[in-house]
Amino acid sequence: MTFFRPIRNHLCPLLLVASMLALSACGGVREEVVAPPPPPQVVAAPAPPEEEPPALPERPDKYFEKGVTKVGLLLPLSGRNQALGQAMMDAAQLALFDVQDPTIVLLPRDTEGPKGAAGAAQDAVDSGAQILLGPIFADAIRAAGPVAKQYRIPLVGFSTDRTVAGGGVYILGFTPQQQVERIVKYSIDQGYKRLAALVPESAYGTMVTEALRNAASQYGGTIVAIEPFQETEEALAPPVQRLAARKVQVPSTEPVPPPVPGAPPYVPQPVFEYQFDALLIATGGGLLKTLAPMLPYYDIEPDKVKFLGTGLWDDASLKNEPALAGAFYAGPPPETGITFSNHYGRVYGGTAPRVSSIAYDAVALVAALKKMHPDRPFTASALTDAKGFAGIDGVFRFNREGVAERGLAVIQITPSGMTAVDPAPQEFGAPVARP
Repeated sequence: MTFFRPIRNHLCPLLLVASMLALSACGGVREEVVAPPPPPQVVAAPAPPEEEPPALPERPDKYFEKGVTKVGLLLPLSGRNQALGQAMMDAAQLALFDVQDPTIVLLPRDTEGPKGAAGAAQDAVDSGAQILLGPIFADAIRAAGPVAKQYRIPLVGFSTDRTVAGGGVYILGFTPQQQVERIVKYSIDQGYKRLAALVPESAYGTMVTEALRNAASQYGGTIVAIEPFQETEEALAPPVQRLAARKVQVPSTEPVPPPVPGAPPYVPQPVFEYQFDALLIATGGGLLKTLAPMLPYYDIEPDKVKFLGTGLWDDASLKNEPALAGAFYAGPPPETGITFSNHYGRVYGGTAPRVSSIAYDAVALVAALKKMHPDRPFTASALTDAKGFAGIDGVFRFNREGVAERGLAVIQITPSGMTAVDPAPQEFGAPVARP
């Protein structure tokens, strides 16, 4: 568009000069005094002009199609995480089929290609992407994020690391901070207020530790001990032994039997009580299955201490671990994982990685935003709608920092499976958006 600027301001100096010339012509002739020329002066070079901020990069119009919404899907489609990336792409395509919106076009790009995640993001943007979904891992999001920000395109990553969110970058993963807050609050509400923890020596362990301290302070709990451990099976026993030593002798409540003639006097057995009544275990998979039976081996019995977990416990096979029977953890409602897994299996065969449901929800989010805001679906105000969205893993919404707030359930492990003992909320105070 061409903008026309008023020209009268530019004419004023010219009119002023003309009037001054006219006035000088009306006067008499004056003797002209010629002054000697001034001595030469050294004139400093003019300062270079200030550079204007770069304009917003433009993408060729040929990549845009009227009525079509192109969605960049950034996943590891090669390398060691190829299987996970392929499963998440399958889940995204499954969502696209379910929402039945033929105007949404996925643009899969490999974050493990020669140019990495940044190159994948740039290629998707150059192909007309209006929003980017993925990558999975925090480092890849850090690489792709500046590309999205440069073109003012939102990026919805699949990581759980909240430090990569902000400035147009959103994360859809289940953050450990929310899981810890949910399970600690429920534990304290049930009377388990003296807390201990086993946490890995990792960035994840650091996040869990900070979240545990914050939640205990907020909800009235006391932290008795936090034992870090290296993530190897050989390193698990020492921190468990240190926790097992945190017990005190208490008076016995057993009735004293009547004396028996000729028998030695009755001596009651000492009774010990642990200084903590709940233990948060911040690991999953094979390490958790090694650690779980080790706890009662060192006398940390589940009938004396309530075991607590994070979303890493969202594993149906844990029902076969006797030491974890009755334990609580925070995560998405158990029925949602079963529903998604069955749906995925019917279409593709096999079992989907649990995290792949996040890719499904991301595509469903795109469809919901298009339905709610057909003209401008991907603005910051649309993405951070306080009412939130309904996904296959329950309700969620993005806060101002770009972190997904999730409706989590408290789930108990039983020999027959996982049971929600405190259901997840179905909305955030108002009906949520659905695709």
